[in-house]
This record gives sequence, structure tokens and C-alpha cells, in this order.
Amino acid sequence: MSIHFTVSGLTRNLIHSLGLDHEWWPKALTPEQKLLVECYLAGQIPESAWNDYVFEMPELARHVNVRRGHH
Repeated sequence: MSIHFTVSGLTRNLIHSLGLDHEWWPKALTPEQKLLVECYLAGQIPESAWNDYVFEMPELARHVNVRRGHH
């Protein structure tokens, strides 16, 4: 048995604000991207350079936020 339903915009926003949607955990990174995240978290990448990386690859910021416990 399957149940089908639609999620209204309001409910979708609530789910998103609670961090329960599929965007909560970011997509997998390549080995190079993982290395960038590790180096940034270790303080080896200056903030200005990190901002350039995040501009090109926004998923990097999501991974850092999850690692730091911020969704």
C-alpha cells in the first residue's frame, strides 16, 4: 500500500526551516573538495580564498556548516 500526498508551500517552508528536507545534508564532495573543507576547517585556507571557493562551489559551505553543527 502506498500513500500519496502533496506538500503545501507553507509546510515545505516549515520542513526546510527545521532542517528536515533533503537539502539538510549536502551532496557528496569530490576528493579535492573534501580536502578543501578539511584544510579550511584546520585554518589553512584564508577566509578570502575560501569565499572564492564557496562562490564557485556553494556545497562547500553546506558541508562546513554541517561539520560545525550549523544547518
